[in-house]
Amino acid sequence: MAKKPDTSSRIADNKKAAFNYFFEERFEAGMVLEGWEVKAVREGKVQLTDGYVTTRNGELFLLGCQINPLRTASTHVNPDAVRTKKLLMKKDDIRRLIGKVDQKGYTLVPLNLHWKNGKIKCEIALAKGKAEHDKRDTIKDREGKREVERAMKSRHR
Repeated sequence: MAKKPDTSSRIADNKKAAFNYFFEERFEAGMVLEGWEVKAVREGKVQLTDGYVTTRNGELFLLGCQINPLRTASTHVNPDAVRTKKLLMKKDDIRRLIGKVDQKGYTLVPLNLHWKNGKIKCEIALAKGKAEHDKRDTIKDREGKREVERAMKSRHR
């Protein structure tokens, strides 16, 4: 029997999400994937940068997440790199999320993909978009922290 991957290892991160959104709540959702997608995810062929979550008929779907197929993928299956993937959560959580997303300004954003007990999970966040001045404030804070770190480092030498 093959060894299962580490239970807490991250597969892919959406680094742009923290820059573009304020996070209200975080949730973990399972994903419905095909066999070739699981193999490609194991190899790290995933991009979450352009991904977003939508709701249809009381269900959650991940769109824009790109899983590039391996060259060794099966010939009788036509892999679609940007296929819509269904997310699995408890019905109560989904209803609550749909209620909040219907409010103005809220959206669902994928944060990362990770392994949990041999299964691929997607961490999603209920988020509000940042305005341009908020993004500039984030950059300014980051630069300030960097300057302090440099000063502390040079002082200790």
